[in-house]
Amino acid sequence: MENMNNNHLPVLDSRQYSTAFEDEHQSTSRPFIEANTIQASLADIRKNHIIPVFVKDNQTLISHVEFIDTAFDVASDLFHGEIIMKPAIRLSHPIKGRIPSAKDKSANELYEHEKTIYYERMAFVIEVPSIQSDIMGNSLSLTIGGVKSYSLDNLYSRKGADEHFKMFIGFQNKVCTNLCVWSDGFVSDLKVGSLSQLKASIYGMIENYNHKWHLENLNKLSQYSLTEQQFAQLIGRCRMYPNLPANLRKEIPNLLLTDTQMNMVVRDYYRDKSFCRDAQGNINMWKLYNLFTEANKSSYIDQFLDRSVNSFEFVDEITSHLETSSSSWYLN
Repeated sequence: MENMNNNHLPVLDSRQYSTAFEDEHQSTSRPFIEANTIQASLADIRKNHIIPVFVKDNQTLISHVEFIDTAFDVASDLFHGEIIMKPAIRLSHPIKGRIPSAKDKSANELYEHEKTIYYERMAFVIEVPSIQSDIMGNSLSLTIGGVKSYSLDNLYSRKGADEHFKMFIGFQNKVCTNLCVWSDGFVSDLKVGSLSQLKASIYGMIENYNHKWHLENLNKLSQYSLTEQQFAQLIGRCRMYPNLPANLRKEIPNLLLTDTQMNMVVRDYYRDKSFCRDAQGNINMWKLYNLFTEANKSSYIDQFLDRSVNSFEFVDEITSHLETSSSSWYLN
């Protein structure tokens, strides 16, 4: 992939990754997802979190650390010569345990060394800040990331059974840390049985990603706007959509954001400092898209990327109707 701003910046050697990159700046200082997640460092996960195993042979699953390490190795290879920042990691759904010698203690009597923990769900992003673009004064950085949820795996099987991952490559809006993801840069259910298969799949995803097409379509969003009346119509229809009969929903573009998240979109239409309406009540589709992706930060980890892709597809569909003056159920 070509460098979009033609900067030749220092590179972090992937061979030094396991120690060096953990001391570099994190990919984002603001959460890219909130919901019920906590922030974590790779060093802490590597040192303190146990790894679940397949019950039948006691072999370990691919760990969160191995997943992140593998993604970083692939990024370092394919984007040689670029800055690659350390991952921003969010965790949810802790699975707590204790060592055998502490089995008879009450919870408040446990020493730290007697506790064990891992997190069922993990999401991470790795930013490549030397590959950038700009839309309406918003700086976008190339970003690679993924989601791992052990709840999707069959832990009662043997090593070699399919393990489930989600992977993406896209851009992150540095104004708000919102992720811009579309379907060609997203693998919604990657099933692999080994690290080598995981690495090959990440290579394939990144190499097949068309960043120019993605940026062209993101730029197009800024050229079309909704009036206040059209925005009100759109929001009303979005709230109607989940309650439509199934046969009617089949003919209408899907929307995955919840009613609560649509309330956030309406709130920020008036209040967001960067993406609110203009003085006449109009809002362009780039700003609307960012209101959607901001609201999506309240999604749980296992739904986050799917809703990210859906938000782009939905806004892109509405933009196409504005561009061609064709009818849309959401705007009629």
